[in-house]
Amino acid sequence: MALLSDRLSVYVALHVLVLWSVRVSAAVPGSSSSGLSLLQPYDFLYYSGVRAYFGGDWIKAAEMLERSIGTREALLGVRRRCHRDCGSAGTRAVEQLDSDPDGLWDLWMLDWVQQKAECLRFCLRRSVTPAAQLPVSTDIEYEFGTRNPYNFLQVTYYKLEKLQKAAAAAHTYFVANPSHLEMRNNIEKYRRMEGVNEEDFQDRELEKEKHWVLYDAALQQEASSDWLQAALTWTRCVSETLRQMDECRLQCDVEPQRLPEDRGVDGVDGAFEKAAALALSLLSCRQSCSSQIATRPGRISAQEDFLPTQLEHLHIAQFKAGDVGAALQTLRSLLLFYPSDKDSLENLQLYSETLGGDTESPDTQPAQEIVTFVHRSLQEKKLLYFGVENLGFTFSDPDLWTPEDVVPESLRDIWRADKQKMTEKMEEDQLEQEVDDSGFFSGGPVHQVGVTITMDDEVLNGTNRVVLDGVMSEKECDRILQLAAVAASVGDGYRGRRSPHTPHETFEGLTVLRAVKLAQDGLVNQSDARLLHELGERVRVLLHSYFRSPSGLFISFTHLVCRSAVAGDQEGRLDLSHPVHVDNCLLEPETKQCWREPPAFIHRDLSAILYLNDNFDGGDLFFTNRDAKTVTARVKPSCGRLVGFSSGPVNPHGVTAVTRGRRCSLALWFTKEKLYRDMEREEAEALWAADGQTVVKKDEDEEGGTKGRNARSQATPEKSRGRGRVTGGRDEL
Repeated sequence: MALLSDRLSVYVALHVLVLWSVRVSAAVPGSSSSGLSLLQPYDFLYYSGVRAYFGGDWIKAAEMLERSIGTREALLGVRRRCHRDCGSAGTRAVEQLDSDPDGLWDLWMLDWVQQKAECLRFCLRRSVTPAAQLPVSTDIEYEFGTRNPYNFLQVTYYKLEKLQKAAAAAHTYFVANPSHLEMRNNIEKYRRMEGVNEEDFQDRELEKEKHWVLYDAALQQEASSDWLQAALTWTRCVSETLRQMDECRLQCDVEPQRLPEDRGVDGVDGAFEKAAALALSLLSCRQSCSSQIATRPGRISAQEDFLPTQLEHLHIAQFKAGDVGAALQTLRSLLLFYPSDKDSLENLQLYSETLGGDTESPDTQPAQEIVTFVHRSLQEKKLLYFGVENLGFTFSDPDLWTPEDVVPESLRDIWRADKQKMTEKMEEDQLEQEVDDSGFFSGGPVHQVGVTITMDDEVLNGTNRVVLDGVMSEKECDRILQLAAVAASVGDGYRGRRSPHTPHETFEGLTVLRAVKLAQDGLVNQSDARLLHELGERVRVLLHSYFRSPSGLFISFTHLVCRSAVAGDQEGRLDLSHPVHVDNCLLEPETKQCWREPPAFIHRDLSAILYLNDNFDGGDLFFTNRDAKTVTARVKPSCGRLVGFSSGPVNPHGVTAVTRGRRCSLALWFTKEKLYRDMEREEAEALWAADGQTVVKKDEDEEGGTKGRNARSQATPEKSRGRGRVTGGRDEL
């Protein structure tokens, strides 16, 4: 179809008239078959549910709110089906574009537009009432975009004593609103209620987040050096991201919209101007899908270069998994976004040399779906920038990879300036993010005799970091090591199994409460169990003073941890004993963002590691920048050495591989919130009290500590451990 190719821009512009015919018609009431089966306006159902909620009619509120959610999903499904069913409408007219001898291609194009629009209108009216075809207000879009219906539902179901449904609604809302403290507290209350299990906390909107689930899973697999599985997961992630983008673009096409009175186009008085304004707004909506899909629930900003980033991860994983041909294909797909990227071109040469010159087979060419995505996006950008240049349209390009030659010459200076501002803003944001807002200020006094400051912020190249030596004596280290040797293999569930972070090490753990119970059974010395308990308090007092905490500091969790190298499984090892992470937020090295939301342990404020030995190889603690690559400091373990640091995003850290021997340490976390203090310690103290033994607590009560039960104390120990496993296990240092 040479003629169609010659007039590609005109073709694309006229194509949007199909949607103009459909979308504009929604603003004009028309006849439609009536019936109770037709979808009602979901905004009306939502407002009805909210009115019932504030009227205390909980049964009606639950019904209307659920119907509004269900109807909205059904409406999206109808639009999806109609868009698919009408895909072939007007095909004959399109076939005439090149074959018409009189060159009446424009009339054939309009004929195709009319037939497709008629098909879409008829399809929608078979399933949706005229009122439900009208556009909803921006307020309603915001309510559903922020998942506010689930906020109402969780209270409604609580009032109706349907606690499982209340828990699911609360969790669904909290996923998109992670800073909502009231909802977080509600979720903790639901966890303590009888009849509510961990599996009840389901995200009802998870179907729309599959690409993020796959994204996070692939990163975890990379961290464990499981390259084969990572390659498979990244492949699925790319496919799901493209599917989500197609779904978003589809909804842009079919979603009803009023005739534009002012769509950012100068002078929209005439029919042609209105058509141009609507066409450009449609293309802008399609372009914005890349930002929408790249924005996690609850986030304001999108992850830059979301799709190219996935392709970069994918080709590296494929190469490390041994599939060089697939890696070459993916790399060539990535080069469609950044054709002159130096690193990618070097990798291209490496892959080509590895394949021995066999680089021209169809299997090594860019993936067709990526070719289509890039080509389509560039054509849309050209039309949009044409509208900016000639019609005064306003367009904000969501992509960093847009090539300069797509932008008209007259706009390039402005485009470059905007791009420079965006780059500077990203750099400023990164600098601002390095400010530690934990409320800790290093440099306070160290009162314990024999304890010395070995490394401070300056030596460790960071903020709120310290290394203290002499916290334990050699004899105390030997006692705790003996406790670990006797009890760790029957400790809190790890029992010498392969480490959750690497297959090349085994991992054993013991909590204070478990040690006390083993002492009662006569398996370990009671004095050693008490020393384990006392060390937590010793560390708390030291760090509370050094970091000059203005408020009380409570022990959140204490864990005796041993990592052992698996003999005969260390040759060629490249992974870490514990990948780089942050203790109270989810680190994204690609964007250098750290999101303080579940499943991260967001209540942690201060972290510490108290080392017990050094007779092993590897196992160094290291700090990095947010890129998880640039190492800023290293600390070698030794008996009685304590490392303390704030738990937030200024202190990403990891542990190098333990390649020989057994590395043991006491991992501790502290919180400023009494709500999250370690109830297992209090349970251990209660067991001692029942045996007539006293426990000296130095000054925690003076700093705000009490013995009342907290938000987690109502759950059984088994449930508490289960929740730990659901969220990825205890985050040992």
